[in-house]
Amino acid sequence: MSTLQLSPSAIANSPSRWLLLGSLALNLFFVGIAVAMAVRAPSPPPWDRNVFVRVDRLAASLPPADGDLLRGQIKAGTAAIEDTQARYRTAQDGIRSMLRQEPFDTAALQAAMAATRAARQNFDQTIQGVFAHAASQMSPAGRRALADWPPGRKTAGTSQQ
Repeated sequence: MSTLQLSPSAIANSPSRWLLLGSLALNLFFVGIAVAMAVRAPSPPPWDRNVFVRVDRLAASLPPADGDLLRGQIKAGTAAIEDTQARYRTAQDGIRSMLRQEPFDTAALQAAMAATRAARQNFDQTIQGVFAHAASQMSPAGRRALADWPPGRKTAGTSQQ
């Protein structure tokens, strides 16, 4: 062996050393990504447009008797709720249809928007009627939990200290 092969400067400048360092850095990067993916918080559940899924989630946060009461009231009003929800979704589709229409008709769009507002109001009144009837039969703790929905929400009536 020659002295050139054994000198530290020759080893430090060799391409294989840079390749080794690059490979090590890339592996550390991938390990960091894998750890971050494993440790990260789970994503929140997607928002569901179905009113029955949302009410069930709300009922689960109430005291058990009040949650069962709310579920029963919703079940009793299912036909009316589904009907008004379907009318509201149909009215929303009417807006989309008017926006796609050629030639565009502003008056028709405004009429479709007014119909959607009316359908939404009817849907809201139906849901709110069920909630009002259920709340009238709930315990005070259940009504407070309903008022504080979603859980952990800061309420206007609570003083900040």
